[in-house]
Amino acid sequence: MGTTSKNRREILKAGLATGAAAALATRSSAQLCPPDGIPPDLIVRPSPPTTPFIVPLPIPPVLQPISAGDLVPPVNPAAHQRFYDFPPKKYYQIRQREFLHTYHPELPPAVTWGYNGIAPGPTIHAWYGEPIIVRQWNELPADHVGFGLPSTTTHLHNMHTATESDGFPMDYIDPGEYHDHHYAMFPAGFDERETLTSLWYHDHRMDFTSQNVYAGLTGFFLCFDSRDTNNERDPSPDAWRLPSGRYDVPLMLHDVLFDQDGQAVFDVFNTDGILGDKWTVNRVIQPYFKVEPRKYRIRIQNGGPSRHYSLWLSNGQEFTILSSDGNFLPEPVQKPNLEISVAQRHDVIIDFTDAQPGEQIFLVNRAEQIFGRGPTGRLLTPGDQVLRFDVDLPRRGDPSQVPDRFRDLPAPDLSEVVEERLFVFDYDGGLWTINQQPADMHVINAEIKQGSAEIWTIRNEGSDWQHPVHIHFEEFQILEFNGKPLEPGDPRISRKDVLTLNPWDEVKLFFRFRDFTGRYIMHCHNVVHEDHAMMIRWDIVP
Repeated sequence: MGTTSKNRREILKAGLATGAAAALATRSSAQLCPPDGIPPDLIVRPSPPTTPFIVPLPIPPVLQPISAGDLVPPVNPAAHQRFYDFPPKKYYQIRQREFLHTYHPELPPAVTWGYNGIAPGPTIHAWYGEPIIVRQWNELPADHVGFGLPSTTTHLHNMHTATESDGFPMDYIDPGEYHDHHYAMFPAGFDERETLTSLWYHDHRMDFTSQNVYAGLTGFFLCFDSRDTNNERDPSPDAWRLPSGRYDVPLMLHDVLFDQDGQAVFDVFNTDGILGDKWTVNRVIQPYFKVEPRKYRIRIQNGGPSRHYSLWLSNGQEFTILSSDGNFLPEPVQKPNLEISVAQRHDVIIDFTDAQPGEQIFLVNRAEQIFGRGPTGRLLTPGDQVLRFDVDLPRRGDPSQVPDRFRDLPAPDLSEVVEERLFVFDYDGGLWTINQQPADMHVINAEIKQGSAEIWTIRNEGSDWQHPVHIHFEEFQILEFNGKPLEPGDPRISRKDVLTLNPWDEVKLFFRFRDFTGRYIMHCHNVVHEDHAMMIRWDIVP
């Protein structure tokens, strides 16, 4: 049913055979050593020109719940761990479909995959203490031609959930099938300090994650609770009153390459990483966003597949950073830039209160990246303009606040540690490996006792590539980064789910493994690396 490393190459060849020739296009010849017989002009052609900042930023709609009776057939409680401990209070249904999407008015509509006919898909608002069911239907065309595989499994990135709802790469559904995800909506270990905020859902199909996500299968999932209440006018003394409603804005970043017919293209021969030459935000090219002179909560998500961003504001203004990955920081941090590798995200406050009427402020990426393997480490001046904020809406007042403090972090209790493990990320024999092994989801690389704690050391033995390492299920805390603790004010001091490993980095992490059992994975979230074997399976056992 599934695929392993043994037949990975055969599947990739089959996918290529059915794809259009344009699927070989890429941004520069330096990204790809082409196989014999591939014309050089196929791999150096840039996207057609487009005029920046003529498209308004689209905001994905919030998905509305349905009644339990609208799910046909009904949910099977026996398929879910702890279903009766956390019976669902709301039900949602999402349909994965192919459609025509307009990235830019100067390009023709492009064949795209998405959830409920849009990309990014609808945003889900979920509340702690309110368990939900999300049914995913695969309605993609079974006879699809081109990159991507119409076989999917949906991962809610960073959610603390049972394995059967996690989107394990082999738990895929084919066209005409569905899968129910039960999100129990309680923090790990029932510890309020481990409450999450900004998550995202995306496809995680074995061997095809990069292609399916690049095709459009992404969406936001935002968590709220008694502190982060989604109401900037909340009278509760416990509420933080962060900007809400139209002032709470999710931004999904993807860089995309287009052929001369305006279709998104993907280089299936590239094993280093895919770089596009068009900056898209919420799946449109270089949009503008009209703002009022007040505070905005901006949720910035790097949707990949392979680019690292160093984001700055063109007027030199600092970001007020609220979160790192899915967790709030103990207190807000002021920084002039955001370093965001693939799958990482930050909630930030951008305060336009003092901006002049008509002022234009650009979100700029200054990270130089020539190859898909990772950034060079040099900053571009002035950089590439990704999004334009236009301060030209009338002033309506601003009741929102930014508290001085959020939640304290739980202190790692090293006396709980029962095992220490080493995982080495490297490149071997044409495949990206962990501990010199390519991915095989039938092999259990580690068995971990439920309720225990462990220390994992993650090492990058590569000299010229970056690996944003994602570990499913439980978030980690960094004990040491290259032999030293993190400095106060470092955003990485939070609990995290993506670890950015630059060449020769070695990081020591503390984990707990609570509440559920089953199969989980660790992988590089440069998803091109993941699809070329940089992933392992680990199991939580009773």
